[in-house]
Amino acid sequence: MKKDKRIKLLETIKEHVLNNKKEYMIVTLLFIIGIFLGVLFVNHVQEAQKAEITAYFNSFIEKIKSTDNLNYMELLKTSIGQNVILAIVLWFFGTTVIGLPVVFGLVLYRGFCLGYTIAVCVTIMGLQQGIIFVLILLLLQNMIFIPAILALAVSGFKLYQSIIKDRNKENIKIEVVRHTIFSFIMLLLLMVSSAVEIFLSTNILKGLIKYF
Repeated sequence: MKKDKRIKLLETIKEHVLNNKKEYMIVTLLFIIGIFLGVLFVNHVQEAQKAEITAYFNSFIEKIKSTDNLNYMELLKTSIGQNVILAIVLWFFGTTVIGLPVVFGLVLYRGFCLGYTIAVCVTIMGLQQGIIFVLILLLLQNMIFIPAILALAVSGFKLYQSIIKDRNKENIKIEVVRHTIFSFIMLLLLMVSSAVEIFLSTNILKGLIKYF
């Protein structure tokens, strides 16, 4: 029974992506561009800025090594709070015609942040260690986080297209409700990504940090 539900869920997700493949291609491309911009930014910073980044990164590593008992609930609260704000902003601007550039800008920015983090880790720790560190630090939660924000952006994009094509107020209301429900589901996924980040990624990192 559970297997059938999982198969049905996967088929629903597949159908959703295929029906909106053009929109997903656009927001995914924006996200990838953001990653490249983040990498390029780190690679072209001046030596003084690079020294500051290195000092901050090393202090972050030392803090993790020296902290025996992390306040997981406080970290979780902070992470969830940030993701809730992100989801609300994406939902809100996705419901307005003029808000689409903001939605795209946020996707680009999140890609930039990821690219920046990857580039910093690789630059400071070297290619092999840097990639391993990034995988431990970012992989698990981003397997949930990235699809969720891309889906939120696509939902806002689809609502924008519906408003432009159909001026019927009742139809627009229905689309807004759909966008809101979908955004709430994505918010739940973002909260799950926060839990994965704090309770899995952080613990794995803390256990392996002595090897870096």
